[in-house]
Amino acid sequence: MTTEQNFTEKIPLFISRSNISTELNKTGSWRFVRPTYHEKTAPCSAACPAGEDIARIEMLSSQGRYREALEAILLENPFPAVCGRVCFHRCETVCNRSGLDEPIAIHRIERFVGDTAAKDNASFSLEKLPHNGKKICIVGAGPSGLAAAYFLTRLGYSCDVLEAQTEPGGILRWGIPRYRLPEAVLNAEIQRIKNLGVKIICNTRATQTFLENSKDRYHAFFIGCGHGRSLKMNIPGENIAIDGLDFLNRMRTEKTESFNEKTAAVIGGGNTAIDVARSLVRLGVKAILVYRRRKQDMPAFESEVETAVKEGVKIMELLAPSSIAPDDGEYVLTLQPMKPSRLETDTGRARVVPDGEITQALRVQRIFTAIGAEPSKPWQIPSEENADIVHLSHCAFMANNPPLLFGGDLTNPTKSVADAIASGKQSAMALDTFFKKGVNAISDRLNSCLVGNGPALSMERYMDGNRSSRNPDMVSYEDINVDYFSTAPRIETESPSLSEQMNPFDEIETTFTRRQVSQETRRCFNCGICNGCDNCRIFCPEVAVNLQDDHRRINLDYCKGCGICVVECPRNAMALEVEV
Repeated sequence: MTTEQNFTEKIPLFISRSNISTELNKTGSWRFVRPTYHEKTAPCSAACPAGEDIARIEMLSSQGRYREALEAILLENPFPAVCGRVCFHRCETVCNRSGLDEPIAIHRIERFVGDTAAKDNASFSLEKLPHNGKKICIVGAGPSGLAAAYFLTRLGYSCDVLEAQTEPGGILRWGIPRYRLPEAVLNAEIQRIKNLGVKIICNTRATQTFLENSKDRYHAFFIGCGHGRSLKMNIPGENIAIDGLDFLNRMRTEKTESFNEKTAAVIGGGNTAIDVARSLVRLGVKAILVYRRRKQDMPAFESEVETAVKEGVKIMELLAPSSIAPDDGEYVLTLQPMKPSRLETDTGRARVVPDGEITQALRVQRIFTAIGAEPSKPWQIPSEENADIVHLSHCAFMANNPPLLFGGDLTNPTKSVADAIASGKQSAMALDTFFKKGVNAISDRLNSCLVGNGPALSMERYMDGNRSSRNPDMVSYEDINVDYFSTAPRIETESPSLSEQMNPFDEIETTFTRRQVSQETRRCFNCGICNGCDNCRIFCPEVAVNLQDDHRRINLDYCKGCGICVVECPRNAMALEVEV
């Protein structure tokens, strides 16, 4: 044993220790600012036309609380499994995660949550106000009409939905191919709406005479009949072409005739034209899509266009049809070359003009048209110059006796399923506000329910749910403490081979597994909401953050306002406020 060792053993070490608690030293008296739990709005939620609380949905899904995640979706959107398939997910284009690596696959997670509920036959007891004695007639069982009925029923109204077709669904059933939206998925979501108490009456066409004669039966009417009449090209031989919407309808009902043709032309550049072309490819036909403007000007969603090209659809741009003529069992489509002249200021698309007098001839075995659609004349909404009509972002309101609302494709600037749902929700809120406070209160009441800077609306806010306390300020990428997040690749489903995708009735995409959902939702920043990471408690030097009944509270007797908890919150769910 060394001398040094002997020395340390012989002399005892004394460590000072207090015999009283330091709780008497209330450091909160030093404070001039205080931290608060200040949940904010994620940009994805504001970009979603349906205004879903996406950050919370992803958080619940990451914790395996799928039932609660679905309930969070259903507060704002009655079609989770449908939108998880056909929505063009505007939310993902503004996802803050893209600042670190790649955006979250929000639509795939929504699809998983919706499918899981259907698989488990889950029933839900969403908040539904007592019946208020008022009955609403809804014309059209498409996404806007069904959404309007869904939200109105939750607000205490009784709803009859009139549908001219044999089954409800509108464009969801008759205009979207089965390889994108299987019938069983749609039926399950419509059944959920029926279970809420909505009455759907099919094979019933609502006419102006019917509406006039029904004023004593209903307290209001919602017109959501959609654009069911195809536009005309007004060229010689147009009657030879097949209507694209009719063709898609036959595809849905499995009444598609066998195609021996080798080549078919599809005229148009919207989503219907793309669906027609992709359906033809699945029937063994070489599909040529003819569009009068540039490819980048096509109104079809970009992802759909890219997929169509991968599947073999050929796109001929800057060519306008001028005539169609039969020739020896085939058809000759005469095309006028076009050229861009200038950009349209409202859309950014190129305005085109004829490029010379020389035309081109395209010989095909069949021709389809899908250049757009319009409503039938009785359902044209009144002019904006009409002083009696209130134009909102997704619907139009006339304070008649009884009130008359127009929604869906009739009023939406963007023709999409998510925007149709937004239209139904906005109409329900506007009508409920009208009955309770009058027409002049509609604008202010709806503004109080905006998600972020709008125009998306939250029904949960309207019904004074938990989301009512959410700050509308949106969280930016710069607000996120990215030190707590590592890069991780976006999870994708395994796509079937191109040959496997060509069955006209098989769904081409698969649903996430639970493992994939867990991996993908963990990538989410959960912008602006508390997910219980406990950084605030861990880093608080005064141990002033307490956990009580799963809620974190700040003991202001000891919080000295240093702000460490706010800085270390990864997702900007806290803020410092000046002490008053």
